[in-house]
Amino acid sequence: MKNVYTVKQVNSYIKNMFTQDFMLNRIYVKGEVSNLKYHTSGHIYFSLKDESGTIACVMFAGSRSGLSFHMEEGQQVVVLGAVSVYERDGKYQLYAREIILDGAGLLYERFEALKKELEEMGMFAAEYKQPVPRYARTIGVVTAPTGAAIRDIINVAKRRNPFVQILLYPALVQGDGAVNSIVKGIHMLEEKQVDVMIVGRGGGSIEDLWAFNEEAVARAIFDCRVPVISAVGHETDTTIADYVADLRAPTPSAAAELAVYEYSEVKEQILNCESLLRRAINQKLLNERMHLEHSRLKLQTLHPRQKLNEKRQRTVDAENTLRSLMERHLTKEKHRLALCAERMKGLSPLEKLSQGYSYVCNAQGQNIKKTDQVREGDLLQIYVTDGQIETYVTDTVKLEGERGQSSHKQ
Repeated sequence: MKNVYTVKQVNSYIKNMFTQDFMLNRIYVKGEVSNLKYHTSGHIYFSLKDESGTIACVMFAGSRSGLSFHMEEGQQVVVLGAVSVYERDGKYQLYAREIILDGAGLLYERFEALKKELEEMGMFAAEYKQPVPRYARTIGVVTAPTGAAIRDIINVAKRRNPFVQILLYPALVQGDGAVNSIVKGIHMLEEKQVDVMIVGRGGGSIEDLWAFNEEAVARAIFDCRVPVISAVGHETDTTIADYVADLRAPTPSAAAELAVYEYSEVKEQILNCESLLRRAINQKLLNERMHLEHSRLKLQTLHPRQKLNEKRQRTVDAENTLRSLMERHLTKEKHRLALCAERMKGLSPLEKLSQGYSYVCNAQGQNIKKTDQVREGDLLQIYVTDGQIETYVTDTVKLEGERGQSSHKQ
């Protein structure tokens, strides 16, 4: 047997055929929704049917942005997607990228064409977006005066900040004259020099929201010198105004949340900043006082009076030290002098005299130690303990020899 293929090969071949068909890669299919199932993973499984048959469809969670309404059984819809084969089951199905309600198909095509044109002109570019002021005091609102949108905006504004002023331009938001009314409202509030502007309305069908898909409204928003927040419909609704606006809000309530700052939160932040500032000031004052005290002590230390006092104190200390050294030296010298005195006392003639000795000198004061120093008739002075004796030499006896032999001289 020749040319035998596996099931996988056949399914892959068929899938390649679908993939290479340009028409099947981007196709619009219209039908009635049946077998609808919202899976917990975020995928949507359903079938499209008409009087002749059905086709299985799936919209993955990553493509849910292409769905602007909640699907229900029995709805007539137009699905944009690609037809391909699911190889495991060998079945083909429509992989949906966008889903719109039937009857809005022509409007959707106009929407896509204008969106592409304005995008190519750069009107959606981020560099043209104006920042929304954080602390707006005056907020302009272009919307219907009796709709739920203005009630939601007022309620949110009062809750967040009762001091914010809201200027409402009561505009037509659908039907004939809605476009001109919205454009006029944008221009008038711009002349009033509001801080920020909210342009929008409550939810509705694509026909009801169509005024916000018109080029005149888009250009008015783009040319406005005041930052514009678009708030058209519900969270899943998307209009040209959303792309052109400086900021898109999913609902009018959300737009008010973005435009009106929370007064209590700002007040709390101010109180916190005040507390931090007070602590910083007190700490700064404390640091400066410490620095000042340090400088005062340093200046006091370096003051000439302090230097003079230090010199005086040093002089007094040196004087005391010198006195102490002198006293010690004097004490030492007194002690040494006493020792010397004691020594000299033993050598003193007076001390010898007190012991029975005498001191003999001639008239010239010479000490007589030998007999050869005197002659008969010389005057001698003899000093004894209690005075002196004067006498004349009458004779001398000189000791001679070891035995003290004497010679007498007449």
